[in-house]
This record gives sequence, structure tokens and C-alpha cells, in this order.
Amino acid sequence: MQKTSSYSPAANSRTFDLILSSMAIALVFVATLLLNIRLPIAANGGLVHLGTAMLFIIAILFGPKKGLIAGAIGMGLFDLVSGWTLWAPITIIARGLQGYLVGKIAWSGNRTGNSTSFNILAAVVSMPLMIAIYYIGEAIIFSSWVIPAASIPGNIVQNVVGLIIAIPVAIALKKTPYFK
Repeated sequence: MQKTSSYSPAANSRTFDLILSSMAIALVFVATLLLNIRLPIAANGGLVHLGTAMLFIIAILFGPKKGLIAGAIGMGLFDLVSGWTLWAPITIIARGLQGYLVGKIAWSGNRTGNSTSFNILAAVVSMPLMIAIYYIGEAIIFSSWVIPAASIPGNIVQNVVGLIIAIPVAIALKKTPYFK
């Protein structure tokens, strides 16, 4: 009995997409887990990590869908395994939407993340959204509109550091043969 090949370009593409999404999630998770600094600035602490840079890079390189998936699952998973469990739902919403927005702007008008100015704009536009979602989520958690204000400076620092790292890395990666 002779076997026939079951190779399908569509199946291969779906497999590659699944692998790419899984790697994006893992990269955001690891960058958040291993490269972070806890800020002693408020009752709710605060965390500055390089997961934001990785989120920006992935959204710029691969677009809104990968940005959403990597941000929501990668950072949500971090919250679940690192003692920030209460923040996981907020993180899933905030970082998923942030990744989606960065990717959507960076990939608007057939740019596919190739415009440095639009990539910077995308990250900058996403920052108030992320900060607002965390602020509202923390206001609900703490039953206060004042307490969450203490985490805003840390969120700003985290996003600015992420932007400063992500843009040159995305530029360098866009020059590799994979993205040409």
C-alpha cells in the first residue's frame, strides 16, 4: 500500500502561524518575567519590565492580531504565575488592546510596520489607552479613584523604555532577509 503525501500549503501556513503566535507569547512572557524591576512607589507597587518592548516589537513586525495575542496571553500569563493574579484580567484587556492598536497603526495603509514614524506614533497612541485601562481596573480593585494614580508614573516609564528599545530593534529586524 502506497502512502500519499498530505502536504498542504494552507495547513503548513496555519502551522507556521501557530508556531509564530506561540513564540510571540513566549517572548513577551519571558521578557516580562526575567527583565523586570518592582517599583516601591505605591500600595499597589508597580512593575517596569521589558515585556512592553517585546510587545511593541511583535506588533510592529507582525501586525495587530499577533500584537493582541502576544500582549494579552504573554503578560496575562505572567500575572497568573507571578503573584499578580488579581491584575490578570486587567492585563489581558490592557495589553491585548495595546498590542492590537500598535499593530493596527503600524500596519495601516499597507505599511506593514515599515514606517518608523508610524511605528513611533503607534506606540505613543497606545500608551494612554493602556494607562487608562489599568487606572480604571485598579480603581475598581481598590474602590478608589485616587490610589491608582500612583501607578501612572511607573506605567509611563515602562512604556517609554519599551518604545526606546523597540523602535531600533524593529528597524534592525526589518532589515533581515525574513522581512524583505
